[in-house]
Amino acid sequence: MEVRQLQIFRTLAEELNFTRTAEKVNTVQSNVTAQIKALEEELGVPLFDRLGRRVTLTDAGRRFQPFAEQALVVMEQGQRAIRNGAEPSGPLRISAPESILTYRLPPVLRVFRRRFPMVELVFVPHIGVTFAAELDAGKIDIAISMCDTPSNPSYKSYRLRTERIFLFGEPSHPLANRRIVKPTDLSGQTLLLTEVGCGYRAKLDRALALQNVHPGNITEFSSVEAMKQCVRVGMGLALLPAIVISRELRQHLFKALHWAGPSLDVTTHILWHKDKWVSPAMAAFLELLQSQIDDAPPADPQAATCCSS
Repeated sequence: MEVRQLQIFRTLAEELNFTRTAEKVNTVQSNVTAQIKALEEELGVPLFDRLGRRVTLTDAGRRFQPFAEQALVVMEQGQRAIRNGAEPSGPLRISAPESILTYRLPPVLRVFRRRFPMVELVFVPHIGVTFAAELDAGKIDIAISMCDTPSNPSYKSYRLRTERIFLFGEPSHPLANRRIVKPTDLSGQTLLLTEVGCGYRAKLDRALALQNVHPGNITEFSSVEAMKQCVRVGMGLALLPAIVISRELRQHLFKALHWAGPSLDVTTHILWHKDKWVSPAMAAFLELLQSQIDDAPPADPQAATCCSS
């Protein structure tokens, strides 16, 4: 099995088109066909179905894809390690929820960029556990996940911090000035929530299900900034980390509800595949992240006290 065959396989699996694959790998279409045929003969199974002009991965091709990707990533990392020695360099691909990416990471990135200018940082936002397939395939190096207990034995992890999670609305909302708000009070209410799979959304869903509470309407968002704007115009109640809405709380644009249900707070972990080679760039980022993001008291006194957990 040759590196060139794996490179052509990876590109064809992404493009599903022999002509575009040939262009991307700088060869002729007949060579792409020959290399894929040789790889299939070596493996003893077809990797692609050719249905007229249409090309699709077979089941064997889909199973082989993450391993081919991992092999190529490791080879590329090894080449960089030899070229650059122990100096952190090359691409570092990180997946994180939008709230962490926007509100927690910038101070860390400023320090990292100053210390390690040769590292090429690439960031990918995610919802819930959508990072898992990319970690397994080696397409990302590190994932930051808002999950209380990472349970996948394929990953190594360490805890970063606990994020306070607030249910909130604009100040005139009928529940905003209640002394306490119980899960049953959300019956019939309009809720603005992140997509299914988000750690803190899952906690609220469980709390409501346990008491058989049915909201009036649930609108899902992939953007926390869009959720905030919809709360401002009075569309309903939303659930977000305190760090995301701390400025609006100070400005009295939002009001956090005095939640009396089960705690919605969530623990943030950093994850990477147990079989992944930890490059100098990755090691440097892990060390800096752990030292910079901890469970320091919230900077906003209102955000620290306006809800019970």
